Amino acid sequence: MQGITVYNEKVEKVLTNINKVMIGKEDVATLSLVALLAEGHVLLEDVPGVGKTMLVRALAKSLDCDFRRVQFTPDLLPSDVTGISIYNPKELEFEFRPGPILGNIVLADEINRTSPKTQSSLLEAMEEKNITVDGNTIPLQKPFFVMATQNPIEYEGTYPLPEAQLDRFILKLKMGYPTFMEELKILERTSRNHPIEGIQAVMTKEELIQVQQEVKEVYIDKSIQEYIIHLVTKTREDIATYLGVSPRGAIALMKAAKAYAYIYGRDYVLPDDVKFLVPFVFGHRIILTSEARYEGMTSEEVISQIVKSTQIPIRKEF
Repeated sequence: MQGITVYNEKVEKVLTNINKVMIGKEDVATLSLVALLAEGHVLLEDVPGVGKTMLVRALAKSLDCDFRRVQFTPDLLPSDVTGISIYNPKELEFEFRPGPILGNIVLADEINRTSPKTQSSLLEAMEEKNITVDGNTIPLQKPFFVMATQNPIEYEGTYPLPEAQLDRFILKLKMGYPTFMEELKILERTSRNHPIEGIQAVMTKEELIQVQQEVKEVYIDKSIQEYIIHLVTKTREDIATYLGVSPRGAIALMKAAKAYAYIYGRDYVLPDDVKFLVPFVFGHRIILTSEARYEGMTSEEVISQIVKSTQIPIRKEF
């Protein structure tokens, strides 16, 4: 990453706010904003207690948006997420009672602790920005951003997310444990009051929507688009992969690169932007063959080799 200094003033205040709460997680906070500005969604995977939920709360409090939270449990139903129509005997008609998915910033907490049926209730919302209840299509508010947290699938009581669900997340991130000094700062900051309590909104809903529109105008050269396609194609052709990156993944990488460039004050994408983001965009989208897994290979290793073997476009204007 290009250091922790953010040059775009519109998003710098948001990151500053988040970093008041999260110690040593500047990169994760920046990548979360990349997904938000690219109108995508984030999957945060790590062990309990490292600050996944706190990061989402800090982001939500920094934005003057409607924040909703869904705590996923084994007995959660799809209607608990999308909402349900209930008959009103007084009015002699059905009334729709919206679920938590009808918000701007939605925290899907421990998403892999619920059944695949309930997980799939998010598919339409995340991709098409609307939900269907009792045959009626209901558009979601703008902006709409899902930040899901999950525990590693090796933990008991978890369900692996289906490939179609994983493909809806533009980025998959991991928090990691803090260093000794970072953890010491965490104890110092939380010894009396938690910093999250003092966070105030620094960007309105309208400003966020405007920034998302500005991100779309960031220029990406055709040679960089071709670079993205070369990377995607290699994930499909590699002998270690059973399933490569879909066209949705290619679009996700392009959108993320535009948002990343915008955050660093540029109106154009660099090849290095794409190169840096590849592991976060591709990591959860490829499936290795059983032979590759048996040999101990990981998706991170395969992606690293693909990036190294793909020629970076060189242009004077970059």
